[in-house]
Amino acid sequence: MSAVRNAFGKLADLDFRILIAVFVAVMVIFGIIGENTTNSDFYAAVITTIAYVMMGLGLNIVVGFAGLLDLGYVAFFAIGAFVMGWLGSAHFGDANFKFLASDLTPDAGIHINFFLILVIAAAFTALWGAVLGFPTLRLRGDYLAIVTLAFGEIVPRVFELSTSGFFGIGNTDFSNGRQGITPVDKPYLPIPGLDNITRIDLKPFFFIAFAMLLVTLFLNFRLRDSRLGRAWIAVREDEVAAAAMGVNLVRVKLWAYAIGAALGGFAGAFLATFNNTVNVDQFEFGFSVFVLCMVVIGGMGNIGGVVLGAIALAMFDRYGLKQLDTLPSKVGLDFDFSSVKFGLFGFFLLAMMILRPEGFIPNRRRKLELHEGEHEGGVASDEDLYSVRG
Repeated sequence: MSAVRNAFGKLADLDFRILIAVFVAVMVIFGIIGENTTNSDFYAAVITTIAYVMMGLGLNIVVGFAGLLDLGYVAFFAIGAFVMGWLGSAHFGDANFKFLASDLTPDAGIHINFFLILVIAAAFTALWGAVLGFPTLRLRGDYLAIVTLAFGEIVPRVFELSTSGFFGIGNTDFSNGRQGITPVDKPYLPIPGLDNITRIDLKPFFFIAFAMLLVTLFLNFRLRDSRLGRAWIAVREDEVAAAAMGVNLVRVKLWAYAIGAALGGFAGAFLATFNNTVNVDQFEFGFSVFVLCMVVIGGMGNIGGVVLGAIALAMFDRYGLKQLDTLPSKVGLDFDFSSVKFGLFGFFLLAMMILRPEGFIPNRRRKLELHEGEHEGGVASDEDLYSVRG
């Protein structure tokens, strides 16, 4: 355990610009040669993992930067995905509207260019993020968790039941119920490689997802170092003290919810296209907990840690479990690991909280505070070890 702790400590001490450069180089090389050297399941799992990393980074803004517990993050995934379904499919068959879309799309329905829908989905989801944030401005702790949990449960049920208009108004079907919206338009640009993408060809999806991830990382770094980012950290550390120093709590919290939600919708819109369907079965409460675990295990408030935590959990969920399914039969047991997936995740979380409660890569500032506690008092107190700090 000491060796593992030292390894992660050294990783956190590296110049993050070097880590980013190595990460980008490895991903580009994998994107070019990976589809030809690995099986399609692994390649598809990597693409899905990239989308999950974006969601983890979005939730990290709310939980890690601003210190606001959000258990309803799946709602923003749902909203972003349905925006893609509404504006990039034949769902509204009477519309007959196209804008910068491929000629291969059918005439019926609304077909707007995929890259424009990404922006629209992010903006629309940001609006709903602010709507969620407004009633929670005076709430903390368990009460905040309950309200966000309620929002995460309400949104998928609204989409599931709004098959005869919105809340019974009108005759428009907004979600097609449990059948969902399928198929969804593919990305399109009038340039070679992006002018005729099919679901079989995964390489364009990989590079689109990776480009989106780089945009998300850039926004996270700039926001963290901005005046707004410093205000988030102040609110997370001590809300009363931050307000006394002139921080506008309403504005700061609403921005955290809106930007975090926008990134969730951004990734959700991509997953709608990549999965070729938008279905309410994708938007269960467990997904919110799954994304929250990425943030906690990686290191709350640490961008690199969240990326690492998201990759570890998402790849294990999307690919690792399938590889483990063959092990029980080799020792004479008749079960598959997917049936005990939540037990495995629970054991992993328990081990992490005991062995490394601050996450894979703790925030540098928090790490320094822990060391100071050890030097001043001989051993850090429980408050030093477990308080949520930058």
